Amino acid sequence: MTTAIISHPDCGLHDMGQGHPESPDRLSAIQDQLIASGLEMLLQHVDAPLAERKHLELVHDSTYVDSIFQSSPVSGQRAWIDPDTSMNEHTLKATLRAAGAAIHAVDMVMTNKVSNVFCNVRPPGHHAERARAMGFCFFNNVAIGAAHAIKEYQLERVAIVDFDVHHGNGTEDIFKSDSRVLFCSTFQHPFYPYSAAETDIAHIVNVPLELGTKDDTFQQAVTEQWLPKLIEFKPQLILMSAGFDAHIEDDMAGLALTERSYSWVTQEIKTIAGHYANGRIVSCLEGGYALSALGRSVAAHIGVLIE
Repeated sequence: MTTAIISHPDCGLHDMGQGHPESPDRLSAIQDQLIASGLEMLLQHVDAPLAERKHLELVHDSTYVDSIFQSSPVSGQRAWIDPDTSMNEHTLKATLRAAGAAIHAVDMVMTNKVSNVFCNVRPPGHHAERARAMGFCFFNNVAIGAAHAIKEYQLERVAIVDFDVHHGNGTEDIFKSDSRVLFCSTFQHPFYPYSAAETDIAHIVNVPLELGTKDDTFQQAVTEQWLPKLIEFKPQLILMSAGFDAHIEDDMAGLALTERSYSWVTQEIKTIAGHYANGRIVSCLEGGYALSALGRSVAAHIGVLIE
């Protein structure tokens, strides 16, 4: 079977203003690198559908969903949701495409149409809590995908792994009381959103990393703290919050990973998915703001998914 990539032009129309790091150029940088590397022609390209309210409300409060819909501005105006997260007239549709990509990706792998999927979408999602937007995120794409898999395919064990430089506080908020979802996260600490240095929830595996952490230390942490939990859990599906802002070239944060770690962690997760989940992986883009490093890192990630 093949690897699919799901995206949509609407995701490039969401724009939070000149100079904002979460820019439409991120998707272009990824696409350009996939073409340059020759990977683009090996992927099955799929347009992201629009998520429906019923999908959003699997993980978000209905009043919160209402607030995002009602905040959507008219043409030429901007609505600020928090100090670094805003909407233009295209944002709402982009958020629905991003969530719809995760849903459609789950459907594709669960019906054996493809082995795995990368969702090349924005805005990202892992900071979006059940009733709060923050950190460039409005709806939690991976959480929606996981909840959809549990509801529609009666899965009992879904794993989410998050290697963004920031803690996936929204994903933890949504699933902290749901042991059907194992959530494993690495993140720089102390750092935004200043959460989860410690946890005593059995199905939440938070791994804080010190400023300057390099490839070998990251890989050791994942080996010692993620992998035993994932093997014990035996996930039927794995979703990835694939953030690439821990790269050494990304000055939005202070970790020092390279493409080597993104290839390595993808291979480790792919091996576990092969053992327990029939190879089923859905990966959703989260952070990554140094454009060249982002493109190269995503290509390294996708290159392993294709193998």
